[in-house]
Amino acid sequence: MLAATPALAQDDTGIKAGDVLLRARAIVVTPNERSGDILPAFPGERVSISDSVMPEVDITWMATDNIGFELIASTTKHKADGRTGTTGSIGELASTWVLPPTLTAQYHFNPRGTVRPYVGAGVNYTIFWDEKASTGLTGAVGPTKVHMKDSFGWAAQAGIDIDLSKKFFLNLDVKYIDIDTTARLDTTAAGRQSVKLNIDPLVFGIGFGVRL
Repeated sequence: MLAATPALAQDDTGIKAGDVLLRARAIVVTPNERSGDILPAFPGERVSISDSVMPEVDITWMATDNIGFELIASTTKHKADGRTGTTGSIGELASTWVLPPTLTAQYHFNPRGTVRPYVGAGVNYTIFWDEKASTGLTGAVGPTKVHMKDSFGWAAQAGIDIDLSKKFFLNLDVKYIDIDTTARLDTTAAGRQSVKLNIDPLVFGIGFGVRL
């Protein structure tokens, strides 16, 4: 009986196959944007994308002691600003909400330990919604409709779970998400303008999780 007690205690720590991990994080989304020119009317003029801070929820199912599958859901709001020239003088050109549901396959190191680093890779489908032209842009070129093309890309992540109790844990996580889109501006004065954007954000998160 004494010999069996440590084994039973060990089985109740960390994570194992069949566990479901639910996390809630605060995230900072920092785009690493590369912008094309705003064409055809504004060659040489490009845009930048703002950072965003929002909550995020994810759920992980452990297929084995080491391998899990995580689904990530959050939506963030970003602004697109002109950098130089005419659009630079306008400043904010448009805003959009971004919903990038992401599925990753993870490898968890040290699954039965109290400190468990992991790495993951997967795919994301990014949906742009509620796109709006800024008052500065509509004041300069008249009523404007904004549309941003949805994106399909890959994702990578690394993180660590640190047990606070047998059930609750602290989580630190960073992701890279591949997001490419084309923004289209249908304006009254300048006609249709398009700009290609590689947004490719890093997503830094900190939060708490529970083993269900």
